[in-house]
Amino acid sequence: MIQFDNVSKRYPDGTNAVNSININIKEGEFFVIIGPSGSGKTTALKMINRLIPLTEGTILINGKRVSDYDIHELRWEIGYVLQQIALFPHMTIGENISIVPELKRWDQDKIQKRIDELLEMVGLEPEIYRNRMPHELSGGQQQRVGVTRALAADPPIILMDEPFSALDPLSREKLQNDLLHLQRKIKKTIVFVTHDMKEALKLGDRICVMKDGEIIQIGTPEELLANPENEFVRNFVGEEQEITRKTFHLQNLILPASEDEISQKIDRTISTSASKDEILKLLTQYNEVAVEEDGKIIGIINRQAIIRQLAGDMQKEVR
Repeated sequence: MIQFDNVSKRYPDGTNAVNSININIKEGEFFVIIGPSGSGKTTALKMINRLIPLTEGTILINGKRVSDYDIHELRWEIGYVLQQIALFPHMTIGENISIVPELKRWDQDKIQKRIDELLEMVGLEPEIYRNRMPHELSGGQQQRVGVTRALAADPPIILMDEPFSALDPLSREKLQNDLLHLQRKIKKTIVFVTHDMKEALKLGDRICVMKDGEIIQIGTPEELLANPENEFVRNFVGEEQEITRKTFHLQNLILPASEDEISQKIDRTISTSASKDEILKLLTQYNEVAVEEDGKIIGIINRQAIIRQLAGDMQKEVR
């Protein structure tokens, strides 16, 4: 879907913001780019929609160079959500959402239906919020509108640059949960930049860790937790060593399963007394495994449940 081929960004003063990176982002994937300040993560994101021109290499979308797209058409086909919500203050919520559909010359009936559909999708009742002004909404509500505006013309790709970092912890957690729920419905290709590993572990299908303009490791959340590439990744994961000493509340995470489902997973079982490392190692290979207690299969557990619990535990520790 999105391919970086030896992409570099070098500024006139000699600064290498991004240094010969290679990434292949799959269609429908929630791909998180994470790193400390100055790592090149936002530069990498902005090169996708040509907000920042690359110096060397190639970025392809569906096999076509981004430089070969008409710049306006490229950006119309890529939704963009910023940390600074940047709603137009003099326009209603409905008018803010309709900007790209208007530019694409959608008819008004289609635009109005799309506005209402999107507001309902993010939990904002259209009759109440359609004609409100941005200053009448809370920060979390404004960011929801920012997400709907990015989705308005139904683009296949959404870029999100630290979209929740300015929000209070409760609003941030709520929007993370809402975004996960929304992605299960819309199945867009999302490239999400953050400096927060807890957020990355919670949201990402895969995570790309960057430092000093280079990629240090790309992997699933469980791969980063179980097998960090080096000390930098291990430290950046955060409280990983503390989490290692904790046990999972497996009983709360076990899902019921039919006999057919269990029979398919009988060769990949984990005990209710297994350690975190044992669980993560098996879930690196399989999305779901059977859970055994006293010699009996009692259900199944999947990697998403484990990662969500890990991310939740980490959030509680920093509050």
